[in-house]
Amino acid sequence: MHARASVLAVLLTCLGLGVTGCGSGSPPATVLDVHAAASLTDTFTELAEQFEAQHPGVEVSLNFAGSSALVQQLSAGAPADVLATADERSMAGAVDAGLVDGEPEVFATNVLTVVVPADNPAGVGSLRDLADPGVQVVVCAPQVPCGAAAERVEETSGVRLSPVSEEGSVTGVLGKVVSGQADAGLVYVTDARSAGDAVEVVEVPRASRAVNRLSVAALADSDATEPARQFLELVAGEPGREVLAGAGFGAP
Repeated sequence: MHARASVLAVLLTCLGLGVTGCGSGSPPATVLDVHAAASLTDTFTELAEQFEAQHPGVEVSLNFAGSSALVQQLSAGAPADVLATADERSMAGAVDAGLVDGEPEVFATNVLTVVVPADNPAGVGSLRDLADPGVQVVVCAPQVPCGAAAERVEETSGVRLSPVSEEGSVTGVLGKVVSGQADAGLVYVTDARSAGDAVEVVEVPRASRAVNRLSVAALADSDATEPARQFLELVAGEPGREVLAGAGFGAP
């Protein structure tokens, strides 16, 4: 009886105070929409958690995809406040389209490596092995930053690949290697590290000649300009550099 009486008392109190008096009283969160390259999934998820802890009332919404796809989404009218691309070429496309507010900032670098399934069924031991007819290789599509970098690796090494698949993001390449759908793939060193024991890494000697410079910028149509600016400061500042370095990204 006492429990029922307590519930009734609460209900009567709520009726007296009105609907808002019975809620949490917290104002709706400001949503910060961040569009980021697929290779930034782990690091930006961690940075978003840091940002939310430091900025109560701000919720970070993350959208990960290939950089070229992100720019296409924004050009088609997708709402966003921050864009982070895996290369400067994709960011330049966003700038040319009038999507960016201010100057983009390079905040990290990344290079490619070869990954094979943990049991290495094709016996891949070098980049040149990827050109063997019996080796099923997957790479990123040329319009994606990791695909453009793969083309540069081919040019500098003299190795010509005949991929069985061209993926729209580096995570697509990694997924096919991990699942055993491919014998090898070209991915960023950061993605290879994130895969852990699921893959074996084969070093690419001339990968340093195909460095991608990652860029971040606030967007012109942002409805959260101040949180966007603060998020950029986190990414490009010391906390962001520590997280990125821990994942294997190079300094800008």
